[in-house]
Amino acid sequence: MVQVYLLSEARGLGKEVLGGKGFGLVEMAQAGFPVPPAFIVPTEACRAYLKEGAVPGLEEAVAAKMAALEGLVGKRFGRGEGATPPLLVSVRSGAPVSMPGMMDTILNLGLTLEGVGALARATGNPRFAWDTFRRLVQMYGEVVLGVEAQAFEALLEEAKRGRGVGADSALGAEDLEELSFRFLRLLEERGTPFPMDPWAQLQGAIEAVFKSWQNPRARAYRRIYGIPEEMGTAVVVQAMVFGNLGEDSGTGVGFTRNPATGEKGLYGEYLRNAQGEDVVAGVRTPEPLEALKAYAPGVYEELRGVAERLERHFRDMQDFEFTVERGRLFLLQTRSGKRTAKAAVRIAVEMAEEGLISREEALLRVEANALPGLLRPEVDREKAPKPLLKGLPASPGAAIGHAVFSNEAAERLSAQGLPTILVRPETTPEDITGMYLSRGILTARGGLTSHAAVVARGLGVPAVVGAEALRVFPEAGRALVDGVEIREGDLLTLDGGTGEVFLGAVPLLEEGDTALLEKLLAWAEPHRRLGVRANADTPEDAKRARALGAEGIGLCRTEHMFFAQERLPYVQRLILAKDEEEEEEALKHLFAFQKEDFKGILKAMDGLPVTVRLLDPPLHEFLPSEEELRKRGDEEAKALLERVEALKEVNPMLGFRGVRLLLLRPKIFRMQLRALLEAARELREEGLDPRPEVMVPLVADPKEVERARALAEELFQEYGPIPFGTMLETPRACLLAGEIAPLVDFFSFGTNDLTQMTFGLSRDDAGRFLPRYLEEGLFPFDPTERLDEKGVGRLLQLAVEEGRRANPRLKLGLCGEHGGEAGSVRFVEPLLDYVSASPYRVLTARLAAAQAGLERPRVPVGVE
Repeated sequence: MVQVYLLSEARGLGKEVLGGKGFGLVEMAQAGFPVPPAFIVPTEACRAYLKEGAVPGLEEAVAAKMAALEGLVGKRFGRGEGATPPLLVSVRSGAPVSMPGMMDTILNLGLTLEGVGALARATGNPRFAWDTFRRLVQMYGEVVLGVEAQAFEALLEEAKRGRGVGADSALGAEDLEELSFRFLRLLEERGTPFPMDPWAQLQGAIEAVFKSWQNPRARAYRRIYGIPEEMGTAVVVQAMVFGNLGEDSGTGVGFTRNPATGEKGLYGEYLRNAQGEDVVAGVRTPEPLEALKAYAPGVYEELRGVAERLERHFRDMQDFEFTVERGRLFLLQTRSGKRTAKAAVRIAVEMAEEGLISREEALLRVEANALPGLLRPEVDREKAPKPLLKGLPASPGAAIGHAVFSNEAAERLSAQGLPTILVRPETTPEDITGMYLSRGILTARGGLTSHAAVVARGLGVPAVVGAEALRVFPEAGRALVDGVEIREGDLLTLDGGTGEVFLGAVPLLEEGDTALLEKLLAWAEPHRRLGVRANADTPEDAKRARALGAEGIGLCRTEHMFFAQERLPYVQRLILAKDEEEEEEALKHLFAFQKEDFKGILKAMDGLPVTVRLLDPPLHEFLPSEEELRKRGDEEAKALLERVEALKEVNPMLGFRGVRLLLLRPKIFRMQLRALLEAARELREEGLDPRPEVMVPLVADPKEVERARALAEELFQEYGPIPFGTMLETPRACLLAGEIAPLVDFFSFGTNDLTQMTFGLSRDDAGRFLPRYLEEGLFPFDPTERLDEKGVGRLLQLAVEEGRRANPRLKLGLCGEHGGEAGSVRFVEPLLDYVSASPYRVLTARLAAAQAGLERPRVPVGVE
């Protein structure tokens, strides 16, 4: 039989049992905070329900705890007696990992038509009683009975229009009574009548919360954040306190520090005469918490003291929900607050300096994958036009994108490679896909703790909310601002740090002050064993990477140097050359370009290693398009077309590229390596310390490496040797690593191609089916973004072990994009000598490597 716990019975149990919400309530109650009594149905009940469709003994256990709850508050569940109102409860979800807004909540549960009268008599407030009932019918109808929210909203809007008011708080008792009966008739007409039995309401609500673990938005959220599917949610059943009892009552959300900037001090919002859902749903725009000083100074001071105590108790920035009932403060939940990357760094550093946490804890508190967000641009104020509108600055950073008004439009434009800005009246959990895909989020309604604001900060996406001048018509794919129309596809620029929104693309400035980040990363260095290099193809990228702490370049892709307009014709001549004379002429020009490029990059990385990957393009990327040549139609175009068609490949990504091209066109190999060696020699003559390394791509057999090494040795005899290595990016190369290792000085795992070949999928085309795969749970995550430990990781471990056994001096690195993803870095930390990532993701790799060193110090494979 499942165990159900009163708060006083759950001490010592963890979040995995009680969920985050339940755990926070138990901790607060034990510490003496003003928490309404509650009981918790643990996560195991959810798992059992989802597996079996029922939980034996749950009804009896819940009934027993409800009886105990009645004793604690002196009320009967669903039944008023004389001057005593009925006990009403909230039923809330609470996963072990915070998933704000993704699952379901029901307030005022236990109220019936008979109970409305009892509630009105007991409180002397009929308006409150009917407001409470209509809210229950609406929430129960949406969450448990599955009626769309819009059906209720339409009736509510109609009632407000009939009275000529703009807010539901302006409706009187009679209006709300009539609205309640219209809601009840709506449910009858839909064949889903509202239950007037409080116990039937409670059973339906608990089961609905269990089911909400599997709703599309919750599943999408878990995919995005890598939350395990099997956790399940707890259910918290808590005695209601009411913020909608009048102007001396209200509801709010508070933070112990600013979640956008990290600044210390009470921060949040409050709505008078409202319930909690009004704040998070963004239906009404709340006031800042400071407004409480004016009309409830005692409550404000109490709240400030509560915030300080919460932070000291939990040793982290807290996000808490509260209700004020007739001047009395109650806390409904607390959790570690979602925060921007900027805020996370500031909070971690300042808490460590305050002595609240250690430096090591500070390092583990910051999400490494979020660090590139600290380098987000801002709008260039000197060049910006007058903003189109202004809202609340909910999540910092500037974003430029095409306006979209739905998940579907965000998916469609993103699939075309276009950045998007999601524009909504307010967001709901159903919008999670569009929010995740978009560069920025803009809403007409809602405050700084609305759904849009909280989720945007968690995603690291710039957001502007509560832009009241904005009128959004999602079905029509358009919006209006003072007569100016915004249609789908129009470019917008928004600045989540100021709340400004501009029509069109506005010039942006790069990142601001990074002093706190530099301090945090300085604390990280003693714990980091793994080297961090950068993937950089230009001197500018190299300088940027070095400034961000890169210890060299782990991947310089030479083919990226050839796409410039003045160079592409020579590459095309090289590929299409009909004889050696044409080939030599093209190579002469390309040599000059390459040498200058290499000098610039080696100079920027003076004293640090620079690994140059020799040419590895699918040839079609450099060739003129057949359509273009056919349009030209002249004799030269016809000749070119004939040559292009002769070189055309069915699958160019697995065609004549990499080591195959270099061995069968050895003059290209020699040109590139000579350019690198001469660039290094000239820099040494200038008194610099260039440290080039050369890497051969796409090998599949030791004989290819032998041949390539022999070609390189010819030039090493002339210029002197440099480290020679190969990329391991085919499964066969990993399997034969023990044979390849004696032939090279280093391996670098090219996990982009290695993932594609191991899975048999294309990074360019997988977007057509991967979302469905993730949605269906066929893949636990996108393997093109995060390293697949079971398959690709196993090949990597095998190659490391056999490679080091065959060549103990072998250096090992990783240069795929996984080198800048925190989970992947943690996996390879005990295996490799370094990872290499794109310049901005160097920050992620540095912190993730230090976190790995703190979490699980290990001896690398093959090293005693």
